[in-house]
Amino acid sequence: MAKDKDLKKKVELSEVDLERMELLQRSNEKVGKQLTINSEQGNIEEIDELRELIGKEFENPEEKYNIYYRGIRKLLMDFLPKGKEFKEVRDIIYDEKNIFLNFGKRKSDNNGIRKSDGRMTFQPVMNEILDIIVKWVGESQNPFVIYREFYELNEKHGYGHEEYDKSALSVSKAMLKLSEK
Repeated sequence: MAKDKDLKKKVELSEVDLERMELLQRSNEKVGKQLTINSEQGNIEEIDELRELIGKEFENPEEKYNIYYRGIRKLLMDFLPKGKEFKEVRDIIYDEKNIFLNFGKRKSDNNGIRKSDGRMTFQPVMNEILDIIVKWVGESQNPFVIYREFYELNEKHGYGHEEYDKSALSVSKAMLKLSEK
């Protein structure tokens, strides 16, 4: 008797219903694959989304190296003022750069350890800060201006700033003041 009811249900399903059931069954079969309808041929095709994602190169280690060491780091080292008397100024600028590259992680949050490495950040983030540095090199090369650019970039992303002792804090505030346009 139960077999008769099942048979009647199968018989009563239309061709469209059968197609829907087939689609539902196939969609649950394989994770990471998607069904699509080829509009030109009218047939169902399977797209392996995971293979497509793996095939794309999101991060290129060589390009990352060049952006960080031959771009960001080299330009800052070449164009920031040199000498012991400017070390504190350079360190404050580097702190703002590193806060951005590390998505807001500050050394002052963990007793002097950032627990993150800006050299490993995502390439679009590196490119964003590199663009700012290149523009700065081409326009002013004033260390106070690049400090303000990094400061405002961190403000824009809600990252905050390094916490300094009174001496370094007064230097960082003076740098902001001197960079005003």
